[in-house]
Amino acid sequence: MRIAIASDHAGFDLKQDIARWLADEGHVVTDCGPQSNARVDYPDFGYKLALAVTGGASDFGIAICGSGIGISIAVNRHPKMRCALVNEPLSAMLAREHNDANAIALGARLGGIDMAKACIAAFMVGRFEGGRHEGRVDKLSSPPFVPQTVS
Repeated sequence: MRIAIASDHAGFDLKQDIARWLADEGHVVTDCGPQSNARVDYPDFGYKLALAVTGGASDFGIAICGSGIGISIAVNRHPKMRCALVNEPLSAMLAREHNDANAIALGARLGGIDMAKACIAAFMVGRFEGGRHEGRVDKLSSPPFVPQTVS
């Protein structure tokens, strides 16, 4: 698979470890930065990851910051991105199956390399189920978002 990966300074070490592991597994990894653990702003690298995925250079993305929250918000600013913050394998798999996520976000300060690998592996084997989920996912990429009232 072709995988884009990005982080901020807090996620740099985990990004490096994951990128090496994925390359060792035979995947093509596009490192969207940063190239050191010097302080950076996560939106800059979240945007780069979103462009790599939506531009077709990568099949999906992995975004990492201290908590995973900030960079997931940055990635999701692109209307064609569906980046799910995951902390364990079940949420990673469901993000693919139910939400057709094309990226996951991980918190470097919240879990170690083994949990990150488990989340990524679950995400990679998941397939979008479509069906009842399809209309919901379509609404996510169809601006403007107009909430409908529930009666």
